[in-house]
Amino acid sequence: MDFRFDIVIQYLPVLLKGTLLTIGISIVSILIGSILGLGIGFGKMAPKWYFRWPFHSYINFFRGTPLYVQILIVHFGLIPPFYGKTNALMTAFVALSLNSAAYSAEIFRAGIQSIDRGQKEAAISLGMSSTQAMRFIILPQAIKRMVPAFGNEFIVLVKDSSLLALVAAPEIMYWSNTMKGQYARIWEPYLTAALIYFILTYSLSKLLNYVERRM
Repeated sequence: MDFRFDIVIQYLPVLLKGTLLTIGISIVSILIGSILGLGIGFGKMAPKWYFRWPFHSYINFFRGTPLYVQILIVHFGLIPPFYGKTNALMTAFVALSLNSAAYSAEIFRAGIQSIDRGQKEAAISLGMSSTQAMRFIILPQAIKRMVPAFGNEFIVLVKDSSLLALVAAPEIMYWSNTMKGQYARIWEPYLTAALIYFILTYSLSKLLNYVERRM
């Protein structure tokens, strides 16, 4: 196999920019997704079925359809009416955030429900409100249990961001496809992209293990 390092070196600056964009999109999306997911998770745990139904449907839709399709729906159907035209970066943030919210909601729900109900009852019996019990007793314990799941969700988002090349968001795969199109080469662009994603995900997994040990 004739591997041309000169091609990789030529595209290295834009690949680094694409890597930074990938990291930025993933961080913003997991943060927005977590905020939305917390509300959706609480909504799914509502006592009445008609309150739970919209949140349950949201989770089922985003977990039951491919992210590929969700990106296209957001890019061509959701962004233009609000933004006036298609926009790859807006699509990136919106599509990944909405997708992450569905998975984050299930993480929050599972984490909260893993805490024994007796702790909430004990807090209420000591004079706390339900909100105070959730804020000071339940959530602090549940969040520690959620750390591994959120770490895995972040790693998945980093890898799934490669689908944004579909709408020409200038991330890693966009520049890899550009390299392939210019030189009609396969190994250089895709092995380089694979190496970058591996470094990102491996580093994140090590960081996640460190955070778990510290907690």
